[in-house]
Amino acid sequence: MIEPADLREWRDHDVVDEEGHKIGALEAVYVDTVTDQPSMATVRIGVPTRHRLVFVPVGSVIAGPGYVRVPYAKTLVKSAPSIGTDDVLPIEDEEAVFQHYGLPYKPGADGARQLARR
Repeated sequence: MIEPADLREWRDHDVVDEEGHKIGALEAVYVDTVTDQPSMATVRIGVPTRHRLVFVPVGSVIAGPGYVRVPYAKTLVKSAPSIGTDDVLPIEDEEAVFQHYGLPYKPGADGARQLARR
């Protein structure tokens, strides 16, 4: 298992699901603004002319030769909330990302953003 803090080094590597099926490529890592620890990553999916970025939690990722494995099914990840490749996740959409995976959502101080791209 790799440490989530080292996940940034795996950018552009394949992301595979719990059974080894390729989901897409690791695009970016988002940290929790309260703890400054990696919390989510975006995975680039779609065809070359129509990519989008879906969010996936990174708390239990495992690295293999040339890939990062997430403990979720491909169908769950591909149906996660997404953004365009040049877009930013609106603060009002953050909670939906956490709810998609059944994770608790805690906004930052004064209702500030919980996720920040690093």
